[in-house]
Amino acid sequence: MGEYVVKISVLKHLSVVLLMVCALPSHAYETQAKAAYVLDQSTGTVMLDKNGNDAVPPASMSKLMTLFMAFEAIRDGRLQWNEKLRVSQHAMNYGGSTMFLDITDRVTVEDLVRGVIVLSGNDASAVLAEAMSFDGTEAGFAIMMGQRALEIGMENSSFANSNGWPNPRQRMSMRDLVTLSDRMIREFPSFYPMFSEREFPFDNRAPSNTRNRNPLLALGIGADGLKTGHTKEAGYGLVGSAKKGDRRVIFAITGLPSAAARAEEAERIVAWAFRQFSAKVVGEEGTQLAQAQVWMGDKRTVGLTTQGVPQILVPVSAADQVETTLEYKGPVEAPIAKGDVLGQLVIKAPGLPDSKLPLVAMEDVGRGGFVPRIRTAAQVILAKLNGGLAGGI
Repeated sequence: MGEYVVKISVLKHLSVVLLMVCALPSHAYETQAKAAYVLDQSTGTVMLDKNGNDAVPPASMSKLMTLFMAFEAIRDGRLQWNEKLRVSQHAMNYGGSTMFLDITDRVTVEDLVRGVIVLSGNDASAVLAEAMSFDGTEAGFAIMMGQRALEIGMENSSFANSNGWPNPRQRMSMRDLVTLSDRMIREFPSFYPMFSEREFPFDNRAPSNTRNRNPLLALGIGADGLKTGHTKEAGYGLVGSAKKGDRRVIFAITGLPSAAARAEEAERIVAWAFRQFSAKVVGEEGTQLAQAQVWMGDKRTVGLTTQGVPQILVPVSAADQVETTLEYKGPVEAPIAKGDVLGQLVIKAPGLPDSKLPLVAMEDVGRGGFVPRIRTAAQVILAKLNGGLAGGI
């Protein structure tokens, strides 16, 4: 990976930085979507962020939040797969994409979930919402959606309903949608295969609405989810995911002018993500990447490593143009517990936003006794007098 230079700088605290080669200028991926966010799940690398934090109309892509909460309710026993739910007048009144439910129906949770995933049923989403709501209403469930979204790190989402029906208070960011999808895929592997189902002819009620609208599922490119969306206000959007080998890519795009443009852009993103980048292991699990100096401890330094097997995403045509910066603020005050996050590994690659991996302590470091603490204090004083701090990588 090239030669590296150790630099030591004195700030308010002291930082140690390891630099590995310099990246050359590179053009980032250009998308016609108004907002887009692409994540390589295997490495945690954000591959594309175009207005990713903007809160925009999500259309039916917001049904993913309802599905996630339904999966949680099923897992926790608050809903059962074979449980039949009543259809309210409110749910029946929804237009747009529906399962054509009416108030005489009693529909199983399983059919409703498939109706939301495959058919994008606005009515099915409302039925599930009313069943899970603290007050039995979709409006009450929307409050629960907002609370749960914040709890799982979705910072730019608000909800007025369960299905994305146009409303000024129905907003989500592309980053939030990817965050939600990432969590859903990880937490509910037994439910996730439903997102790749291409047809669901519920009760043969609507021959014109039996097929999944996800344009990627039929292409044989590893795509297996998740949800399309379209309203006049939002334009055409898609939350998609595809897997090849050990890599999975999750993305969200919105604001496309047509269904054809959405399909083309989604396919381009998947091709670009897999063809132009590869995941590389940069060391074995537990590999020491640096030593952080310790303040007032029973040891002078503590080793730093990444959590798990460190992987980075690199451009296949510019693997030698990656800049890796290992940073921590020090000296680190004892006591330190093994696994404490003390810094970060910052990866800069051509055409990608910066990605960061946490650096953790490799061992426990206790508070030092009187003599080690005096020695440490003296070393810091001498270092400041000399304009630097001895030690490093």
